[in-house]
Amino acid sequence: MTNRCLLATLLVTGCGLLPRSQESPPNLIVFLVDDLGWQDSSLALHDEITPLNRRYRTPNVERLAAQGVSFTQAYASAPVCTPTRTSLMTGRSPARNHITYWTLRADQDTSARFPGLLPPAWRVNGLQPDDVTLPALLGAAGYRTIHVGKAHLGAVGTPGSDPTQLGFDVNVAGHGPGAPGSYLGVESFARGGVWDVPGLSSWHGQDVYLTRALCSEAMDAVRAAVADDRPFFLHMAPYAVHTPITAHPEFVDEYDELPAVEAAYASMIAGVDAALGDLLDLLDELGIADNTVVVFTSDNGGLSAHTRAGEPHTHNAPLRSGKGSAYEGGVRVPAVVRWPGVTSPGTRSSVPIVTHDLFPTLLAMAGVPIPDVLSEQLDGADLTALLAGSTAPPERTLAWHQPHYWGVPGPGIEPFSSLRRGRWKLIYRHLDRGLELYDLQDDLGETHDLSAQHQELVAELAEELSRWLEQVDAQMSIDEASGLPVEWPDQALGD
Repeated sequence: MTNRCLLATLLVTGCGLLPRSQESPPNLIVFLVDDLGWQDSSLALHDEITPLNRRYRTPNVERLAAQGVSFTQAYASAPVCTPTRTSLMTGRSPARNHITYWTLRADQDTSARFPGLLPPAWRVNGLQPDDVTLPALLGAAGYRTIHVGKAHLGAVGTPGSDPTQLGFDVNVAGHGPGAPGSYLGVESFARGGVWDVPGLSSWHGQDVYLTRALCSEAMDAVRAAVADDRPFFLHMAPYAVHTPITAHPEFVDEYDELPAVEAAYASMIAGVDAALGDLLDLLDELGIADNTVVVFTSDNGGLSAHTRAGEPHTHNAPLRSGKGSAYEGGVRVPAVVRWPGVTSPGTRSSVPIVTHDLFPTLLAMAGVPIPDVLSEQLDGADLTALLAGSTAPPERTLAWHQPHYWGVPGPGIEPFSSLRRGRWKLIYRHLDRGLELYDLQDDLGETHDLSAQHQELVAELAEELSRWLEQVDAQMSIDEASGLPVEWPDQALGD
């Protein structure tokens, strides 16, 4: 059953999908950067301005923050890309989706080898047309749904590699792989093979950077939607700042004091910031800024284990580790939301949020009800009251699950499940069934494991994590010796 047919069935069977109640629904933009770390901008999200904040210059991220609310404790749904991106599209955690790692080719498991453990039988093909998605629900309610840039939602060789099979009306340059062959138009954004960026032939041979080309295409799509008097949802997903780290010629000279690879990386960030600024300028030019929600965030923590200059695993300081890791450097990300007339300009929130919260939140902003058959399958929370500045919501638990090895050695880069409740964070290592406990309020860098000092709390949190894993039908790593799934965290504790 196709995505649109399934939506039609939901309508016919009275499952709660109704016309929008708003006369003038807001336009929606999600600007989802790839691999942008919590510290990879000049917007300070720590208690103090850090050396990394001073390194990067992102005036448009700061501009957006001055007009909306910055979340200092925002999280990606996973420490790698596809699980987070598919959770945004479905409102479900990677554990519930069974899309717990990044995808590439049909029926291919991309998990790296981790001695002692095997990955479970996860959904290696990612999202497919029978999944009910955010763009499909918005499209059924009258929105024009536009995808520009990196998709990485479904595997090459499956229908899910095409965003138009997942609810988008327009697809520019999105396909199965999660990185570009090249960032350079003179190289046709290609290196020959599966990574070559599709659909941008008009830019081939030109002296243009991929981020600029994608921004131009996104702006054209927005103009067309406005000309047609259609509300729009733009999923703007530049491939940057994912590898291959490639200098953006417009900006790299501004960072000549840095090692070459770090200057190139900083220039990629500057290019993303410029694209954000161009889109914000366009909203002003078209007179729609006051009726357009803009969300800026990243799909996982910043790259730090390889490719970068300097000591590995330090590029997200004061956070520990980076992309692929259970530690904060792997999952904590920047997040800014501007909702004109609702968010108070220049405010900050320390309430923890996670990527899959955007699914119910954006639907609520658009006045689009969630079908009843989906409501009990959601892990995301509607943040509209929080964005409106009401009393902070009750404390809730956030959890992560990645029964895969990213393939690059480093702190926390191993199959794991984890949980955050309040100031406390529990990490369950699948290989040795070990549990780590950190007090994020006093130890943001996760340098002191307190599990031995707080055994009762560890048991309590292990029980909570276990019940969550059971509830979402999480697939645990497989013990290679026994062939059985790894025990739940509370079972690992024993009596």
